[in-house]
Amino acid sequence: MREALLSAFLGRNGLDSANRYPLAGDASSRRYERIEAPDKTLILMDAPPPEAVDAFVAIGSALNERGYSAPAIYAKDIEQGFLLLEDLGDDLFARLIAAGADEKPLYRLAVDFLIDLGNSPPPPFLPEFSDDYVMAQNEMFLDFYVPDKLGAPLEREPREFYREIWENLIPRMRVGPDVMLLRDFHSENLIFLKDRGGVEALGLLDFQDALKGPAAYDLVSLLQDARRDVDEVMAEEMVYHYLDETGINEVSFRESYAILGAHRALRIIGIFCRLAKVDGKKRYLELIPRMQRHLKANLAHPGLAALRNWLMLTIGEGK
Repeated sequence: MREALLSAFLGRNGLDSANRYPLAGDASSRRYERIEAPDKTLILMDAPPPEAVDAFVAIGSALNERGYSAPAIYAKDIEQGFLLLEDLGDDLFARLIAAGADEKPLYRLAVDFLIDLGNSPPPPFLPEFSDDYVMAQNEMFLDFYVPDKLGAPLEREPREFYREIWENLIPRMRVGPDVMLLRDFHSENLIFLKDRGGVEALGLLDFQDALKGPAAYDLVSLLQDARRDVDEVMAEEMVYHYLDETGINEVSFRESYAILGAHRALRIIGIFCRLAKVDGKKRYLELIPRMQRHLKANLAHPGLAALRNWLMLTIGEGK
């Protein structure tokens, strides 16, 4: 049934007999293919309901209007979840660096993009990185990771104490005005476009979950990558570059960075456990040790002492 709908969509766009090549997917149920059109290649996004493509379309349009390199959309079927997108190529940051490219100029480009992105208010239609959202995301760690450590679900009292700790931390992660957060801003979603200049040389993927929230979040996503080790000295240089260019108070920003880093690490560890347990995607378990190292680094900030102590006392981690 899905293939028949897809064939009809391609047929309406003159691509019914085009060659199709599958591409690597992500943690969602979306599928991607490279399509050979007569004059160029295109990328097909196949997002079966309940996945939705309307957010990708709206956010991509907002990025394009600001002069950024989100893929242009050539055809869409919002109801069925099909998009034909501009093919930005294969030069993912992760792939280039694995092949020997110098990571520093690539990461500098990404940080320059974040600096530029923060100079404009976020699109008003974006959902908020709200306190309730953060709390709900944090609970995935309790629901999917902690029970394995304890051999039983977490009891009510330590769960409530965890929530109290985060009720204190969340206001301190909000430094300066909200910006547009792409959220999955990391080496496997960023493409180097060698024929474009400035921040337009940064091709953007997987931004459909964008929110408006604290500026440090995407910098954390970039420098505390779940899938590759980023050079620590270079990462610190990128933080200083961001601080120099934005003029944000360093003390407040670094606390925000650590809190958001801890939130993101806990959230991702929980998600990876859920993907393994519920969806059978066991490969994500291999990425958890790296996120645990990121969590430990963020917990070293004195502002996270209460969370660090909770983790040590509850599950014997965090030291």
